[in-house]
Amino acid sequence: MKELLDQISCCIEFGKINNQSPYPPDMKGKDGADELTLKALNEGLNAGDILNMALIKGMEQVGDKFRKNKIFVPQVLMSAKAMGAAMAHLKPFFSSGDVKRKGTCIIGTVQGDLHDIGKNLVAMMVEGNGYEVINLGTDVGADRFLEESEKYPEAVVALSALLTTTMVNMETIVKTLKDKNPGVKVCIGGAPVTQDFCDRISADLYSPDPQGLVEYLNQLHTTNAAN
Repeated sequence: MKELLDQISCCIEFGKINNQSPYPPDMKGKDGADELTLKALNEGLNAGDILNMALIKGMEQVGDKFRKNKIFVPQVLMSAKAMGAAMAHLKPFFSSGDVKRKGTCIIGTVQGDLHDIGKNLVAMMVEGNGYEVINLGTDVGADRFLEESEKYPEAVVALSALLTTTMVNMETIVKTLKDKNPGVKVCIGGAPVTQDFCDRISADLYSPDPQGLVEYLNQLHTTNAAN
């Protein structure tokens, strides 16, 4: 069973989606995350074990490599597609309650900004690490973030901006959210964003890469589980 889980993890790490996928070349013609996840379920493996010991394990490797510039966006996107193929088989178990998510993350690109790729990359990494992701898309204002935050009061909110002209809107969103719910955790990121800016607008975390947000969410999850 461990061998099968390791194979799924490897498919996630290297972006092997399914048997028909030609990428990566050295795995051409082999089963991918799609077939192997279904096989694992058919052989009686617990869906939670598949998530924690295969998918999350693989995505952790992806996040670490991306942070160290050992892989780049195209490879991460292939890994995300492999993860998505595996998750399609596991989602019925989330719906039934057999597998619990670690938490919820509300994510969106702030008002005035239409950049999507970076935000989606972060969303994929967060979902691949066992969290429910509510992706609000682009050009999202304070009212929309507040609406979703009120639906999911325990959720962490993640704001993305790719322009200096739009990152200033993060301040309004952070203030709106914290005025309503002082305990809400708000994380920010994007090319022009800095730690100084994060401190100035009273956000809870600035991360230059997706893995930083994942690590923060995991710390919160561990703390909450212990309490």
